[in-house]
Amino acid sequence: MEIDSLSSLERREILLTDIRNAIEVEWSNPMKMNNDDAVLRSALTMSDIDSAYARLRRFAPLMRLLFPETEDRNGMIDSDLVEVSKLKRALNNSRIGADIKGRLMMKMDSHLAVAGSVKARGGIYEVLKHTEKLAVEHGILIGYEDDYTKLADSEAKEFFATQKLQVGSTGNLGLAVGIVGAALGYQTIVHMSAEAKEWKKELLRSKGVTVMEYHGDYNEAVKMGRAESQQDEDSYFIDDENSHELFLGYAVAAKMLLPQLEHEHIVVDKEHPLFVYLPCGVGGAPGGITFGLKQIFGENVHCFFIEPTQAPCMLLGMVTGLFNNISVQDIGLSGNTVADGLAVGRSSGFIGEYIMPFLSGSFTIKDKRIFDYMKLLWQEEGIFLEPSACAAIHGPVCMGHSAVMDEYRYDNNLNRRMERATHIIWATGGSLVPEGEKEQLIHKK
Repeated sequence: MEIDSLSSLERREILLTDIRNAIEVEWSNPMKMNNDDAVLRSALTMSDIDSAYARLRRFAPLMRLLFPETEDRNGMIDSDLVEVSKLKRALNNSRIGADIKGRLMMKMDSHLAVAGSVKARGGIYEVLKHTEKLAVEHGILIGYEDDYTKLADSEAKEFFATQKLQVGSTGNLGLAVGIVGAALGYQTIVHMSAEAKEWKKELLRSKGVTVMEYHGDYNEAVKMGRAESQQDEDSYFIDDENSHELFLGYAVAAKMLLPQLEHEHIVVDKEHPLFVYLPCGVGGAPGGITFGLKQIFGENVHCFFIEPTQAPCMLLGMVTGLFNNISVQDIGLSGNTVADGLAVGRSSGFIGEYIMPFLSGSFTIKDKRIFDYMKLLWQEEGIFLEPSACAAIHGPVCMGHSAVMDEYRYDNNLNRRMERATHIIWATGGSLVPEGEKEQLIHKK
């Protein structure tokens, strides 16, 4: 049966059957709105992103002091934008048979300072915002014009030692919150799900962070962490399922991308579309980045999420309209995947509904294909990414040769513009993976 002859209800039922059977799917979002309309209905605005960026600038001197590795970016948390032309050629010429037109770039959040993943953006930002609030309230900082390096003094650390930070995580958000929280002097507790890698737990403990381990999945770790934090008035819980602050920390990435695109002589307009592919777990990081990109580039940027076939919680929530009221386990999927950062059974409490008007679509990917992309990237570009990040490579592959994306390009009048397009794979983690584990992943059969 031709795809054009199917009703929207029939398409939805076929899609849900494929999702339930862990078949790779491509989905074009029928609820995506005109960008101006989506922006108007949004409670958050570009001014909120600007405010978050200004806060990061205020903290930059302190970040340079606490983390010398941020020196080359003047204390700001950002990563390089690099062209991966060898990967593009290999994807197009290999048995994968992609048809990627235009330039293929990679945003190296896999190598962000301090925490080595995209979670450094949102996690660090929320810790800093909470720290600023406490410091001003208790007279450690005299307003926003004060010297923020005072927060590294013994007096400030004595105060923060009376305060707790808690977070639930599969690993990377825990690293970001844990490392920065401990450096500021907080009692920091990370509640980690069964998927979390042992090396991430060991790294946190080496920084003085308390790690609580759970046999259940990510959602259980968040639930337990939230409950424990609520029992202590001096505890602040960073809630990956519901945090607007994490969301804004990620959204700042779009603002910081602008000068990098200019440096690469990349124009983004109607004739030069931008496609961005983001791995998705609970949804905070890809949701925030998508929101920021749509605020800046509007209709000229097309954002897609990529999820594992066993844990497509965001896609499932959007397609059913149930959002966080349905889990992948409810339809018989395991939630287990080698992409540990994406091993989430239930999506964020607000991201799905909030970001749906902006999102172009989603793809799912099997674990075996993730490893194929990981090895190809290493062979062609000498770049190592952890499995969660490699999922994003599936985005430009799908964009070039699937019936669903053929229709998307046609509907959006993109076909004649694809040669002038730019594709960005958002690499979300990998630089902190220990050498031994890295070798095992690269050579995994």
